[in-house]
Amino acid sequence: MPRAIDFHVHLPTTEFMQVTLGPYAKAAERYFRTEVKLKDIEQIAADYAELDMIGVLLAWDAETATGLPPLGNDYVAAIVERYPHQFVGFASVDPHKGKAAVKEMERAVKELGLAGAKFHPGVQAFYPNDPQFYPLMEKIQELGIPALFHTGTNGLGAGTPGGMGIKLDYTRPIYLDALAADFPDLTIIGAHPSWPWHEEMIAAMLHKTNLYNDLSGWSPKRIPEVLLREAATRLQDRFLFGSDYPFITPQRWLKDFEPLTYFQPEAREKLMWRNAQKLLAHTQVGQMTFSS
Repeated sequence: MPRAIDFHVHLPTTEFMQVTLGPYAKAAERYFRTEVKLKDIEQIAADYAELDMIGVLLAWDAETATGLPPLGNDYVAAIVERYPHQFVGFASVDPHKGKAAVKEMERAVKELGLAGAKFHPGVQAFYPNDPQFYPLMEKIQELGIPALFHTGTNGLGAGTPGGMGIKLDYTRPIYLDALAADFPDLTIIGAHPSWPWHEEMIAAMLHKTNLYNDLSGWSPKRIPEVLLREAATRLQDRFLFGSDYPFITPQRWLKDFEPLTYFQPEAREKLMWRNAQKLLAHTQVGQMTFSS
């Protein structure tokens, strides 16, 4: 039985690290103080099997803003089809592609079986609450899948002149608040602890029950305590465990999380898998039995 759902998994493959991220990868490795070792799909699946975890694999399309090729939805869907008990896949589309993005999102869900949508507003250079992208958001709401948006500061481009062109304002959670208001039937997940706007995220989550937060991309040692306290108490039904593999491994995240004694067993269980399973009820994960 799996013991956790890692809600934020990137693929340390050549296709993602060297092609889709390309020049952004080195800055991200410096930011995370790690060197990502490339792996093949078999190794990644074996890693997650050994951990007794389900991984949510994220596609990536920021072609308009970066000029780099996407990590395609077909690529992610093929991995999920090969390892259906190990992975769930989230689709990515470039919002700037307009009607083509709407059509691709529908294909990725209805034909490829992907279970959610993934956006990085900073790298894709768009505001989630910009009305020009609302046909895409309407389609995602209609499909009944969750949508995951990067929030907070950014490891891509970090520590370089001009941040490689990436603007942090796109990733403020207040824009997800507006999106949640305009699409009350859309489940929205803010990825990462949202620093330096983490209190903005808390305020939005307290106000909008269709807004969630995954705690990936930061060691629990570094996550602002006010956010962790919310995950342990009054907002415990809407926080999710995520690692941001391969930049932060699940092993490191869990090791640093273990000493947080103010998380009672029920809150830990919700964070590790219960909340995620609820959001993935439309997938095979919704039928799985997890170990406590």
